[in-house]
Amino acid sequence: MLNVLRYIIQEVSGAENFRDALDTMVKRIANALSADACSVFLLDHQHKEYVLVATQGLNPKAVHKVRISMNKGLVGLVGDREEPINIDDAPKHPRFFSAPILNEESLHAFLGTPIIYHREVLGVLVVQQKEPKRYDEAEEAFLVTLATQLAAIIAHAEATGALAEQLSASKAKRHERVYAGVPGAPGIGIGSGVVVYAPLDLDAVPDSKPDDIAQEIELLQAAFAAVSEDMRVLGERINTLIPAEEKALFDVYQRILDSEELGEEVACQIRAGNWAPGALREVINVHVRRLESLDNEYMRERSEDIKDLGRRLLSYLLKNDRAKPQYAEKTILIGEVLTPSDLAEVPEGCLVGVIALKGSSNSHVAILARAMKVPTVMGASEIPIQELQDKEIVVDGYYGQVTITPSSSLRAEFERLIQKDKELDASFEEIRDLPAVTKDGHRVSLLVNTGLGADISIALEAGAEGVGLYRTEIPFLMRDRFPSGEEQRIIYRQLLSSFAPRPVTIRTLDVGGDKPLPYFPIKEDNPFLGWRGIRITLDHPEIFLSQARAMLRASEGLHNMRIMLPMISDVSEVDEALRLLRKAYVEVCDEGFDIEMPQIGVMIEVPSAVYQSRAISKRVDFLSVGSNDLTQYLLAVDRNNPRVAHLYDSLHPSVLRALIQVVENAHQEGRHVSICGEMAGDPAAVILLLAMGFDSLSMSAPVLGRVRWIIRHFTKKKSAKLLQEVLSMESGVMIRSHMELALERAGLGKLIRAGR
Repeated sequence: MLNVLRYIIQEVSGAENFRDALDTMVKRIANALSADACSVFLLDHQHKEYVLVATQGLNPKAVHKVRISMNKGLVGLVGDREEPINIDDAPKHPRFFSAPILNEESLHAFLGTPIIYHREVLGVLVVQQKEPKRYDEAEEAFLVTLATQLAAIIAHAEATGALAEQLSASKAKRHERVYAGVPGAPGIGIGSGVVVYAPLDLDAVPDSKPDDIAQEIELLQAAFAAVSEDMRVLGERINTLIPAEEKALFDVYQRILDSEELGEEVACQIRAGNWAPGALREVINVHVRRLESLDNEYMRERSEDIKDLGRRLLSYLLKNDRAKPQYAEKTILIGEVLTPSDLAEVPEGCLVGVIALKGSSNSHVAILARAMKVPTVMGASEIPIQELQDKEIVVDGYYGQVTITPSSSLRAEFERLIQKDKELDASFEEIRDLPAVTKDGHRVSLLVNTGLGADISIALEAGAEGVGLYRTEIPFLMRDRFPSGEEQRIIYRQLLSSFAPRPVTIRTLDVGGDKPLPYFPIKEDNPFLGWRGIRITLDHPEIFLSQARAMLRASEGLHNMRIMLPMISDVSEVDEALRLLRKAYVEVCDEGFDIEMPQIGVMIEVPSAVYQSRAISKRVDFLSVGSNDLTQYLLAVDRNNPRVAHLYDSLHPSVLRALIQVVENAHQEGRHVSICGEMAGDPAAVILLLAMGFDSLSMSAPVLGRVRWIIRHFTKKKSAKLLQEVLSMESGVMIRSHMELALERAGLGKLIRAGR
């Protein structure tokens, strides 16, 4: 059956168009199940009818002509229940309905399964048999798996317009309109749209010669003081909503204002002959252009912070009092570009969702929204913002979707999911302090990935057993110069103290590629295959040694630090890094610090390291797989490139086999092996990682609860059986479908359906 499944998926994927894909699907399914008929009914949301769009066995003239109301027939029953319906004698069922043109009077056995994509029913897939019988479990699982494949194909057809052609119905949009963006903060929020606009346009400010330079500088200083006070007040409000550590993120604004550099730059432009508003525009735009020119997404997002400050300063210079929006009791905050201060201005308890037309999950507003646990969608560029004021809106922060004016049935479904979320969160809370142990006694450590001090309290509240990856580059990226050794020591000390005695793995500086430092520019044609990670720091041992000494000093008396080396592609790099670390250790001990030499590990994230993992394991204390980069390099896919992002799949058979090899090599040398990256928090992947033998999983804090829950509801024996099954498959799509079906059968499917 698995071979048949693979062949069907391959043939359907290779179809020239949507029409051919549907026809191929029904023909191959009918043959595989020896069914007398196989049909696809797609849901026309506008007219609330199921439309027959493809069939093998029923009257071909009925295609596009038969429409069945959503509340009629067995097809409607399948869609309504959102689960398979398996009946041995369909004509005897009270919901049986048949259009004469179908010619299905002689068909008795009926098996129908819903076609669902992102919790939305797109249609129903049906097989029928003349002989009265119930289809067995294997046949039902086969059809359910194919329905999941068909769902993705239909969703793509909907996006390209091919689905509308097949339905050949009214071109009017559905009552509810759905727009796509990028997940910013998880959760589902339902409320009324409140649109906020930028207070003033800096670019519209003209140049003008000042009459009194001293007076212009006084106005500038007063504006800085006023905005600084505004930020202080908003910061205090934020401080009541989130833990103290997260307030540090909001304090970025205050630090910029307190610095004399920005104000002095504007004052220099005033002295050069421009009035204060024009001088402010010049300086702000210089900083914005510099940040926007960088390849690093995180740093590009910081340009919006500078723009926001510039607009707020301008409003005081021009004495423009911005009218505050009328916030709703349940506010969905919407803006082209939103900032942390926009969120802070919403009255406490009223903010239930955030939508930004621009920005990414790295935006300050997205980071803050995650800390505040407010569902957020970023980059929803197609939303008609001017039409959303006071409209009822659903924000789905799991899938990055926004639904405008949902129907009553759809709204009820989202409310059900919100309630299910609460129930799941309660379940996660109950086991927060329990170990991640399978039903048959196998334990796995659950760690967190972090790079911001703002993440510390979230990780601890989620029950993290330590830090599997601390990205030291983020403090470097947030400055306009290399941080001093003492500045680094303070950062690392706070991190180690907060988690002590839990272990903390600190990765040495990993810049280059998609993370260039603004004050250490690297221009390369192919930065992902260039001078990055350990290559840079070994070429600049002064950077490596300064950071290593800061880490070692920070660990004094705590003994919970581990050091990890990034982007290793050859054992010679490991040898050189170990030499430098030993040198730093001796130097710090000579300074009088009472420290222990920490455990040293290597991040396995390039193919060459996979094949040298045995040799690397002999040199270090532990290995940690960076699943994001390893997948990217193994499949030669830049997941940030929309043209090829669909090819990125961490469940690709090649990725799974590489992971198995790393674990086996590490364990042969008695080394601990971990995995960090999105794969460690993916429900479909967790079970396979469990079977492979990973000793610990490191992930973002918000997904710790669901991973712990899955592990405690599964067995190592069952996971091993599933791993053997998927290793015979040749497609990542097939593997994911197989694993999601396994989760469903184990009663864990609600984690998938709830988007958790």
